[in-house]
Amino acid sequence: MVLSESLKALQTRIGYEFANPALLVRAVTHKSFGSDHYERLEFLGDSVLNLGVSDLLYAHFDRCDEGVLTRVRAHLVRQDMLHKLALSLALPAVMRLSDGEAKGGGAQRPSILADALEAVIGAVYLDSGFEAAQKLVLSLFEPVVAQTTLDGWSKDAKTALQEWLQARKMAVPSYRIASTRGKAHEQVFVVACDVPALNMSVLGEGLSRRAAEQVAAKLALEQLEQQSPTPQTKSSKN
Repeated sequence: MVLSESLKALQTRIGYEFANPALLVRAVTHKSFGSDHYERLEFLGDSVLNLGVSDLLYAHFDRCDEGVLTRVRAHLVRQDMLHKLALSLALPAVMRLSDGEAKGGGAQRPSILADALEAVIGAVYLDSGFEAAQKLVLSLFEPVVAQTTLDGWSKDAKTALQEWLQARKMAVPSYRIASTRGKAHEQVFVVACDVPALNMSVLGEGLSRRAAEQVAAKLALEQLEQQSPTPQTKSSKN
C-alpha cells in the first residue's frame, strides 16, 4: 500500500515509518467510513499507552507512592490531554470519515481524535512492538511531564475539593450540566459544582463534561480556601 502525502507527513511528525502502512490507514479511519476502522487498534493502544505512561512516571517520579502515580497517570491519559496531543500531530487533517461525519465536524471532535491517537499507538505496537510504541509515547508525554511540577498533577481538583469538605464534616459536592453551547464538534459544557452545606454553586466550562467539572471544582475550592473556615471537630454525643 502506498501512503498519501498527508499520511507520509504524519509518519514524519510521529517519528516512525510503518513497515505495514495499512495499519496507519486503519488507525485514522473512523467507523463511519468503513468496516476496517480504528476501534480494535484503539483498544490495543489504550493498554500500550497506559503501560508506556506508567513506565515514564515510575522512572521520573521515583519517590512517589502508587496513589500519586495513579492520579498523575489519570491526568495524562484523559481525553482532553489526548485531544491536545492529537491536534499537535495535526490528526484532523488525515482522519478518514464519512461525508456526514466530516460535515458534522467529526475531524475536530475530541473523542474521535483521542481514540485515533490511541489507535496510532496501537498500530505502531503491532508494526514493531512495544519498544517502538514506547518511543512514541515518550515523545508525546515526556515534554508534558518535564514542564509540570508534581504538585500540579498529584491531586485533581475534584478530589481536593471532596477531601477539603470531608475534613470539615460536610457533604461531598454534586455536579450537573447547567448548559451547553456551540456546534457538536466544538461543544462547550458548562457544569455547576453544588456544595449544599454552604449553599454554594460555582460554574466551570470545558470541552467535555469531565473537564468542566474539574474547572468548577477548582474555582469552588479557591473560593472556599479564601474563606478558610476552621475544620469542624467531632462533638460528644449527649
